[in-house]
Amino acid sequence: MFEKVLIANRGEIALRIHRACREMGIATVAVHSTADADAMHVRLADESVCIGPPPPSKSYLNMAAILSAATITGADAIHPGVGFLSENADFAAMVEEHGYVFIGPEPAHISLMGDKVRAKEAARELGIPVVPGSDGAVEGEAEARRVAAEVGFPLLIKAAAGGGGRGMKVARNEGELMAAYSMARAEAKAAFGNDQVYMERYLGQPRHIEIQVLCDGQGGVVHLGERDCSLQRRHQKLLEEAPSPALNAAERKRIGDVAIEAMRKLGYRSAGTLEFLYENGEFFFIEMNTRLQVEHPISEAITGIDLVREQIRVAAGATLGITQNDIKINGHAIECRLNAEDPATFAPSPGLVTDYHQAGGLGVRVDSHLYAGYRVPPYYDSLVAKLIVHGNSRNECLMRLRRALEEMVIDGIKTTTPLHQEMIAQPDFIDGNYDIHWLERWMAEKAEG
Repeated sequence: MFEKVLIANRGEIALRIHRACREMGIATVAVHSTADADAMHVRLADESVCIGPPPPSKSYLNMAAILSAATITGADAIHPGVGFLSENADFAAMVEEHGYVFIGPEPAHISLMGDKVRAKEAARELGIPVVPGSDGAVEGEAEARRVAAEVGFPLLIKAAAGGGGRGMKVARNEGELMAAYSMARAEAKAAFGNDQVYMERYLGQPRHIEIQVLCDGQGGVVHLGERDCSLQRRHQKLLEEAPSPALNAAERKRIGDVAIEAMRKLGYRSAGTLEFLYENGEFFFIEMNTRLQVEHPISEAITGIDLVREQIRVAAGATLGITQNDIKINGHAIECRLNAEDPATFAPSPGLVTDYHQAGGLGVRVDSHLYAGYRVPPYYDSLVAKLIVHGNSRNECLMRLRRALEEMVIDGIKTTTPLHQEMIAQPDFIDGNYDIHWLERWMAEKAEG
């Protein structure tokens, strides 16, 4: 097992990784920008190294600085967390080339799944259902028209190298096709430096269902059930629950079996997430995230398995030691992402946290790096806390979540807590009757009065 792990991230996820390491008797190294010198994980880590000024390009994305910090502190391995360099195949390769262990998948798998076109091709080969669409990147207007004629409208045009909703346009008829195609390519070029796009059938009211997998790269593969991540704004998740209220037992087993078989064929190592759109009983592959997910705690809550601990064990060469029959889904869990944003306008709200009190009680977990007196910097993602609630049933979970949101106190900055309180009180949410467009429709109706 490792003696010392460097955590190449910040915020609540860095603190989450630190805690897992400490419970395994592993020393930790926190790297940080000058803006994060007083961060909680920096205070708690065994050692800390400043790697640059606030801009991520000069600190958390500075590969040379991170590797230098590993050398200086004598770390054995590097955990990339989520975001930043966590899905950067070049960084993973550099870590290994410099003699450290990358706590994550093999660089080749990160590279494969990071390219949306290649990922879709790989999914087909692995037996994963995909949305009908182009076989690869669509080169030129003539090919775009040909694909449209084969697949039909409406069509979704997506950046091959992108994510987060950028480089994504919908063409509902032939008259909109060329304008949507040109705009998607332009956005993709500006956002990712790559103007390649692909096209696929646009699903009208799908749910976003993802399968959490855990693999040891030695033939051991399990899944930890599904998460429903359909409550999104501008393709950014706000709330997730597990299991999904939309799936029945047969559908759950079917997509879980597909995920296990595909990951076994791929020879995948570490934690990963297969993401799908689900509509009318059909699953269609969107992408695979080759890292830990922000919403991983709800999978931990319903299975009792510590995903970060397992990532570390597998990276150290251990086998999983469990089979799918050992995985039992227990109850229901929901995670609310509490962001430092205005709950009405979503404008960022960095600043000084004057008072902070975590919700508590049975079945309540809060992953957060906040404390009273902490100043939320304006340079990074606005996520400041994750409220995770677990209950024996979905109804018990909802009642517990309502109570926990009332208990959360984050003063001095605006947060999205009031939005979550209002959202979970809506009849559609209580009934589990929502899709990936529901949140934006509801917010638009609210704005109209």
